[in-house]
Amino acid sequence: MPDVRASLRAQRIETPSWAYANSGTRFKVFAQPGVPRDPYEKIADAAVVHRFTGVAPTVSLHIPWDDVDDFGKLAAFAAEQGVTLGVINSNTFQDDDYKLGSVTHPDPRVRRKATDHLLACVDVMDATGSTDLKLWFPDGTNYPGQDDIRSRQDRLAAALQKVYDRLGAHQRMLLEYKLFEPAFYTTDVPDWGTAYAHTLELGRKAQVVIDTGHHAPGTNIEFIVAFLLRQGKLGAFDFNSRFYADDDLMAGAADPFQLFRIMYEIVRGGALDPASGITFMLDQCHNIEAKIPAIIRSVTNIQEATAKALLVDPDALAAAQQEGDVLAANAVFMDAFSTDVRPLLASIREEQGLDPDPHGAYRRSGYAEKIQAERVGGVQAGWGA
Repeated sequence: MPDVRASLRAQRIETPSWAYANSGTRFKVFAQPGVPRDPYEKIADAAVVHRFTGVAPTVSLHIPWDDVDDFGKLAAFAAEQGVTLGVINSNTFQDDDYKLGSVTHPDPRVRRKATDHLLACVDVMDATGSTDLKLWFPDGTNYPGQDDIRSRQDRLAAALQKVYDRLGAHQRMLLEYKLFEPAFYTTDVPDWGTAYAHTLELGRKAQVVIDTGHHAPGTNIEFIVAFLLRQGKLGAFDFNSRFYADDDLMAGAADPFQLFRIMYEIVRGGALDPASGITFMLDQCHNIEAKIPAIIRSVTNIQEATAKALLVDPDALAAAQQEGDVLAANAVFMDAFSTDVRPLLASIREEQGLDPDPHGAYRRSGYAEKIQAERVGGVQAGWGA
C-alpha cells in the first residue's frame, strides 16, 4: 500500500494553544495541575504532541489569549521546539462592548473596535509568518425585531472587506460559521451557505472553515465538504465531536463513522496533501480529561479515520455505483471502515523513528509528572466561569 503509506506519512494536523490550558463550561472552569501558564508553555506542550505523533507540527494561536510583547520571539521559540505557529484566531466575543454583536453591532464605535482587533490579528500574522486568519463571530440577535437582519449582513460584509483588503499576497481569511450560540434567534453567520456567499463575494483569499460541531443534528457534513471542495472554497477544518451542540469533545469520540465519511470526501477530492491548502485543525476544550493525552487521542483518531478512508477501493466503488448496486457500494465503504488500521499506523510510526504507540510513549515519558512539579498556578484559556 505505497500510496496509502505515503499519504499517511505526509498528513498534518494543527493543534490549538487553548486546548492545553484550563477550560470549562458556562458554569465552571476546572483547573488541572501542570497546565501552561503562558503561550510559551502552551507551545512547549504542543511540541510534545508533535514529537510523539509526528504529524502535528503547527500550533494555532488565539488573540488576545496568546498575546505576548514580541511575536517574533514567540515564533523563534516555537522553531526551537520543533514546531511553527499556524492559524491566528480572532476574539470578538469576550468584551462587554460585544453584548449586541461585534462587527455587526448597531453602534459604529463598537464595529470599529472589533474591526481594529481583526486588523491587529493580521499584524500578528505578519510577525509570526502565519498565512491564515480565522474569523468566528458571536454576532446575532436573541429576539425578533431586536435589530435589522439585512443591515447586519451589510455591516458584516463591510468589516470583512476591510480586513480582506489588509491581507498580504500569501495570506488568507478563513470564515467560520455556527448554527447558534450565543445568539439564539438569528446568527449572522449561521451556516456554510452564508459563509460561502461572503467569501465568494470577497475573492480567492477568503475561504470557509468547517467546525464539525457547528451544525444542526443530522446535518450531512460530508456533503458540505464535497461541495466546498468542488468550488475551491474549503480552507480549513476545526475537528471536534458533539453529541448535542458545540460540545468540543475529542475528534472522533462521538461519531467515528462520520469522521471517516468526512475524510473519505477529503481523499476523494484530492485535498489530503498539505499542498492542497486545506488546514486540518483541532478546536477542542478538554474540560474533565487530561489535556495532552486527549489531544494525542484526537490526532490518532483522525489518523485512523484517514487511513480507513484511504482504504476505500475506488474501482470497486465506482463499478458498484455505475451498476446501481446499492448494497455493493455500501459494502465497499463498510469494509474500509471496519478495517483495523492501528497496525498500519504503528508500522508507519516505526518507519519514521517514532514509538508505535503515542499514548503509551507519552505516559512513559514522565512529561506529565515533570510539568506538574514545575508549573504552579496554570491559567485558563481565556474565559471565566
